[in-house]
Amino acid sequence: MTQAPAGGDVRLNGIDVRYRAAGSGPAVVLVHGLGEDGGAWERQQAELTGWRTYAYDLRGHGGSGLGEAEGSLAQLRDDLLAFLREVTGPAVCAGFSLGGTVVLSAAAAAPELVTGAVVFGTSTVVGKAAVEFYEERIALVRGGDRQRLASAMRADTVAALYGTDGDVDAVTARRMAAIGDGGGYANAAAAMAGLRERPLTPQLAAVKCPVVVVGAAQDTFCPRRAADIMLDGLAAAPCEVTYEEIPDAGHLMNVERPAAVTDRLRAALASMR
Repeated sequence: MTQAPAGGDVRLNGIDVRYRAAGSGPAVVLVHGLGEDGGAWERQQAELTGWRTYAYDLRGHGGSGLGEAEGSLAQLRDDLLAFLREVTGPAVCAGFSLGGTVVLSAAAAAPELVTGAVVFGTSTVVGKAAVEFYEERIALVRGGDRQRLASAMRADTVAALYGTDGDVDAVTARRMAAIGDGGGYANAAAAMAGLRERPLTPQLAAVKCPVVVVGAAQDTFCPRRAADIMLDGLAAAPCEVTYEEIPDAGHLMNVERPAAVTDRLRAALASMR
């Protein structure tokens, strides 16, 4: 029987941050995506050995407070950097989607704290259609209609899957529980929308740690083009960069192909020892 990750809370940047820790060894910080919480990494925390993994809840998600939300990537980045300074020390960081964007932003801003980066289904710039999507979701949160928000979350979940026998309603229920009243979800959506006017891509030249970029072959939210833009930005950085792809998976690759995600993460971590 695998042991459930131990829970904890820490005060960072004016909010209480909930995290789950498991295993022993060098630290790895796991950063979840929009509409999730640290529990999205449960399988990886249970199966990875030789590492001390920490999966924290982003601001306003799961058990973490929202505080004075700025709707900016910089604020979410600074929360991760505070976690590294106060909890783990310098560490490899892995992120999914929004979480990957946060990880790359932290790696560019504080190379001394991020010793490696593994990013799954991640973008560093978004287009007009993505901005409209985020603005629609923010409006649903502000409108206060929980049923409409849940319907939109279910539709988004279906769109983020390529083909799964999983229970879409169960996945949607977990995601709705993770966002609580929606304040953190709207805050993070605003941060991602901001990448249209303020792309992260130019900042990637400051990344010094090794980076593994993992895409999903059927991802329509962060398609191969998004990875190519990232790889072009990282080409100017003094770091080793590799790209890998998980077949037969949409954006929510950890729902459809959790074993493949674990395998790719395990291999990436081994290469960064």
